[in-house]
Amino acid sequence: MAPTIDPRGSAKYPLHDLPTPEPESPLRPRKPYRFSTLCATVDNPDMKDQWGSSSVPIYQSATFKGVGEKFDYSRSGNPTRSHLEHHIAKISSAQHAFTVSSGMAALDVILRMLKPGDEIIAGDDLYGGTNRLLTYIRTHVGVTIHHVDTTIPEKIHPFIHPDKTAMVLLESPTNPLLKIADLATISKDVKERAPNAIIVVDNTMMSPYLQRPLEHGADIVYDSATKYLSGHHDLMAGVVTCNRDDVAQKLAFTINSVGNALTPIDSFLLLRGIKTLAIRMDRQQATTQSVAEYLYNLGFKVNYPGLPTHPGQAVHARIADGNGAVLSFETGNKELSEKIVAGTRLWGISVSFGCVNSLISMPCVMSHASIDPATRAARGLPEDLIRLCVGIEDPHDLLDDLERALIDAGAIALDASQNKFVRVPEGDALSLAVEKLNLDGDEDREWLISAPGKVILFGEHAVVHGVTAIAASVDLRCYGLTTPRRDNKVSVHLVDIDNFYKEWDVDSLPWDAVTPVPPGDEHPEALDQRLIDALNETALASIPAEKKPVHGACLSFLYLYMILNRNEDHPTFDFTARSTLPVGAGLGSSASYSVCAATASLIANRRINLPSRPAPSTDEHVPVSHQGRRAISNETAEEVNRWAFVAEKILHGNPSGVDNSVAVFGGALAYTRPGFGKKSGMEGIQGFKSLKFLLTNSKVPRDTKRLVAGVGEKKANEPELVNGILKSIQSISDEARRALADPELPRESLLSALSALMAENHQYLVTLGVSHPSLENIKEKTANPHGLSTKLTGAGGGGCAVTLIPDDFKDEQLQDLITTLIREGFQPYLTSVGGSGLGILSPYPEHRNRGSRLRHAPEGFGQVTPPDTPTPRELTPDEIAEGLAKGTSDLDPLRAPFLSSTVAELPGWASELGRWMYV
Repeated sequence: MAPTIDPRGSAKYPLHDLPTPEPESPLRPRKPYRFSTLCATVDNPDMKDQWGSSSVPIYQSATFKGVGEKFDYSRSGNPTRSHLEHHIAKISSAQHAFTVSSGMAALDVILRMLKPGDEIIAGDDLYGGTNRLLTYIRTHVGVTIHHVDTTIPEKIHPFIHPDKTAMVLLESPTNPLLKIADLATISKDVKERAPNAIIVVDNTMMSPYLQRPLEHGADIVYDSATKYLSGHHDLMAGVVTCNRDDVAQKLAFTINSVGNALTPIDSFLLLRGIKTLAIRMDRQQATTQSVAEYLYNLGFKVNYPGLPTHPGQAVHARIADGNGAVLSFETGNKELSEKIVAGTRLWGISVSFGCVNSLISMPCVMSHASIDPATRAARGLPEDLIRLCVGIEDPHDLLDDLERALIDAGAIALDASQNKFVRVPEGDALSLAVEKLNLDGDEDREWLISAPGKVILFGEHAVVHGVTAIAASVDLRCYGLTTPRRDNKVSVHLVDIDNFYKEWDVDSLPWDAVTPVPPGDEHPEALDQRLIDALNETALASIPAEKKPVHGACLSFLYLYMILNRNEDHPTFDFTARSTLPVGAGLGSSASYSVCAATASLIANRRINLPSRPAPSTDEHVPVSHQGRRAISNETAEEVNRWAFVAEKILHGNPSGVDNSVAVFGGALAYTRPGFGKKSGMEGIQGFKSLKFLLTNSKVPRDTKRLVAGVGEKKANEPELVNGILKSIQSISDEARRALADPELPRESLLSALSALMAENHQYLVTLGVSHPSLENIKEKTANPHGLSTKLTGAGGGGCAVTLIPDDFKDEQLQDLITTLIREGFQPYLTSVGGSGLGILSPYPEHRNRGSRLRHAPEGFGQVTPPDTPTPRELTPDEIAEGLAKGTSDLDPLRAPFLSSTVAELPGWASELGRWMYV
């Protein structure tokens, strides 16, 4: 059969031509249908629907009746899937097409053709999941992998062996650097040197609309149909196409044997998505071209084959029909990139691409985080790289949103001489975005601070003996409000501890006992006992001994307030603390208080940097490492964390540092105590997914020291038993850490794995003797009849239990469970785990007259209080002090509603005040 010429100019065989609507004639020959028509027209002459349905029906059946019929079992074949596969073959220039459960499943089917001793030549810039699967088969199957720069065909030649080279795996464009491989030349070169080698191309970035590698010599092409073929991120699917009968037979055998063929319902949805492939891609790549040119003209290094400066543009133009809808660019600084990603609103933060909605990501902390940093560096993958996946939104809106994020991050600034935005030099970008906080003339500014609590998900008690613990932030928070005073006093109001209020004249504090820590220096390892003794003998002498929590909170606040002051001046303000955390229940309430108190003192003493203008935020904020937003710099967060740890020392003597670190940085971290012959310290778990938990306060007081001592005694008496338990708990923590950090692990699988690990961990803690009847009662109530997994958290012996809530757990079931727990005398809290860390907000404009009383929030922040009276009178010092004590001062528009909001109202009230800055 002679080839016809495709409308876009490439030669192709009409393998799946649609029947013409009327007979051809010499006078009016029919022309081949163009691609968009092929996409929209789902028609298989060999499979006509008996009722003439215009949409392929869903044959939602596992089996089919009859003997010797075409279909008998849906694992082996299904009419809906057959329609889909015929349709995909038609648009892919393929004789054979197969559809499976995901793009990675497609690659897995292909790789099963290999045997031990085979060699693969693969690109050096591959999707993270591809790299992970190749690493697995290298380790477990005995296949050798050669990662090569495929942009230069000649670089492949030294690795081609006529007998051993079994497969060449290519991407073009690559993900995420968009490097171009000459598919036609590489296919020709490999076939000449290793005739039996199979050329495999991942075509996900292009889809069959823009590139058909089978036309250029590839033997197998696969796509993650989750991306452009579907286009809506409402299903997962993989596609494999080929033109060789022998290869098709092997693929079909594996799919039928493994049973990973696509389900009927997903086949139906994918058919529906493909119908609009052409029109979606036209819009998406047109906008992508505009975005690429915009970033390029600003001076960023942009990776996109549609730019004339792209080194592979000529090759790409020869083998493809368009430039795609994905680009990446470099900023020169990882922290700056994080700020840009954090500052977008319209661009959703996600590891995937190909959807009608635009997405933004940082591959090195998201989709490619599974590749170790050394390998990423060796392959030239920049840590600051940002990937943009453009959707079908209005291009003006997308560009405007991106520009705002670049401005807020300090990446670009207005050049008055040119009247346009230009890129800020790399060395100046962060200093422009993060300016030194200047409180001069801002004595009336209030600051609202919040920090999350924490749960130990795995490894409590075992961590004392060198086992890794997994801790995560919990979205119940402590809030701190600093309100300025003009009466030379500093005060503390602990609303949740007997509504305690105490104020001190600043000059009466024992300043002669202070050895201030200069800016930039760290606090000595030991506390300043001289200052502590002086505070106990003077400022805190009137606090009764039985009020131990009050005493500790006041001591830690005054200690930080004084040791951070450089004796230049003494800021005067009230610090009011409130908590939505149950105090004393083992959820890190003291650590979140320490973070708020440390931040308040650092701000008051002008010791930290904050963005001059908060970056835009969403209603539901999660850190960038957890696919969310970020505004407070790592440098500032580290400074807060160091001083919060000092406060924790005052409160607890010898803390591990886990609680305050989680309260500052949010998300989740793994902690291993030093001194046990293994790598110690804290490490954030990148890619952690926010999870829904029910925290239940047993209301039973704990004796942590007694419980820890009890485990130590048991270890001394039964070393074999306890050491075995500790080893098992370490395995649990390791497995949980891997699952939480895996961006490709389906959420259902993650929840199932965590549920099983929680049950196992809890049982070991029971054996160690640290549970309590109240905790076992909570565990029983959540398990029967609800089937949920619950474990104790923290020290045990009372305190809190944590229950994992699956995504599909019905609201009525949850309400029934909560009611049951309340009837038993417990206090349940429905919350999420793994959210934001430290948050800071000042809902005031950056510039205003000295001494003014702001009664309106700036535009975009929402109204804080009713409008100001025309001429507010100056208050006397006595009136100010009285108003502060009562929470009604004219100087503090936030303090009165902060105090009057209920615990349930507090989070919503705080979030509506304005654009919070988060770590």
